[in-house]
Amino acid sequence: MAYRIMAPTLYRNPCLNPTPSSTPPGTTNNPYKFPPYNIMNASSSSSSSSSSEFEVGDGSWLSEEDGVVMVQSGKNLPKKCDFSSGKWVFDQSYPLYESTCPYLSTAVTCQKNGRPDSDYQKWRWKPNGCSIPRFNALKFLAKMRNKRIMLVGDSIMRNQWESLVCLVQGVIPTGRKRVTYNGPTMAFHAMDFETSIEFAWAPLLVELKKESGKKRILHLDSIEDNARYWRGVNFLVFDSAHWWTHTDKWSSWDYYMEGQSLYKSMNPMIAYQKGLTTWAKWVDLNLDPRQTRVFFRSMSPRHNRENGWKCYNQKQPLTAFSHPHVPQQLLVLQGVLKRMRFPVYLQDVTTLSAFRRDGHPSVYRRAMGQEEKQHLKNFSSDCSHWCLPGVPDIWNEMLSALL
Repeated sequence: MAYRIMAPTLYRNPCLNPTPSSTPPGTTNNPYKFPPYNIMNASSSSSSSSSSEFEVGDGSWLSEEDGVVMVQSGKNLPKKCDFSSGKWVFDQSYPLYESTCPYLSTAVTCQKNGRPDSDYQKWRWKPNGCSIPRFNALKFLAKMRNKRIMLVGDSIMRNQWESLVCLVQGVIPTGRKRVTYNGPTMAFHAMDFETSIEFAWAPLLVELKKESGKKRILHLDSIEDNARYWRGVNFLVFDSAHWWTHTDKWSSWDYYMEGQSLYKSMNPMIAYQKGLTTWAKWVDLNLDPRQTRVFFRSMSPRHNRENGWKCYNQKQPLTAFSHPHVPQQLLVLQGVLKRMRFPVYLQDVTTLSAFRRDGHPSVYRRAMGQEEKQHLKNFSSDCSHWCLPGVPDIWNEMLSALL
């Protein structure tokens, strides 16, 4: 098949390396190789040190108006509670599970990896004018009885999936829970409830393929290879943002493709809009709102300035932001959702999470010996993912409340 190669369009946006995960302990062998969590080495992360509206430094790109907007095409939903506007409150009754949860990846078990402080586990999000109910595992499982919930996205969505599994697994007897794998998906089963909590690896939602000459092509208008795993699920939670801004050597593709045309480069937000529109059309055409509820979680903020060391040794949440600005990904996402017929609920976690630069693994993404601990500046710092227990637990409390 002959492709028509289009003239390139220029774009600029420094970003991080893709970030993936390892097989949870205590489970069967995984025939599908999920990429492990990884990050750019601090000594080589010059691109992340430059200013970008897609990264969180002083929170200058945030807006107090970025609230959890219930976006639905066709009609507006009444706002019962704006979960995204509020403050972090220190709560000694947190965390909601132990850091020894066997389903956590090594890269997010910060306590086990030697992080000396633990207060980052004890912050609860309190919205203005309302409250988020404390997560109750048995109530959640009762709501999920005979149902499937699937989280679809990148390694930060995997981060959230591990959080949700750890929130519920403690009330299930050892012999009545298991993890299974199917292609790019993994599922935690609560057998007595006939419930599965699933994760599907699809960081771009649309298809990324290696084709002739081993060139990696991002197909902006093809999605079925990923979407076939989403059929028959009762609750779908999507996320896709970070990978779209990967550029140069950190990009996961060599060409964009739309129809029969190949593009060497494209404005990342135009590509993002095209990919999201393909996803939106699939949802509109293939899902029934009487059988499936769909959520889209907004982008998780990164604190990657200063070569990835912005989050190192941070022990308190930020208390305020300056120069508010709405991230472009959120604007693009809102525009796509508003044009949909299917009711999709936007769960905005961007603003509330941006306060939490203390919540990342930083150098504690792996265990270190005593000698290594004396030279921490020699190690790369992960300011994208989240320690668990931690911030994604609050996302899941919000999700449970929305359900």
